[in-house]
Amino acid sequence: MGSASVAIRRSLADEERKLRLVQRQGEIDTYSPKALADLRTWVEEHPADPYADEAKERHDECVETLRQLDEPFYDWSDDEIESLETFNET
Repeated sequence: MGSASVAIRRSLADEERKLRLVQRQGEIDTYSPKALADLRTWVEEHPADPYADEAKERHDECVETLRQLDEPFYDWSDDEIESLETFNET
């Protein structure tokens, strides 16, 4: 099996898992821990950017979603989720 086949199988398995989580929980987390940290850093470094408010909303939506989920899609620990703050909380 080539690496492309492995990648496709992995991607399909991820999408199936996302679908099961959405069906069971109604929603899933939208960012991995690194992606959410990168988004927060970008907002903090670019507060005057025209997309900063939208980025804050997406960040805070992910934080609120993570607090409500029983099972996140990405590899979030309970401690990581508890340590997250929305921009309104900081």
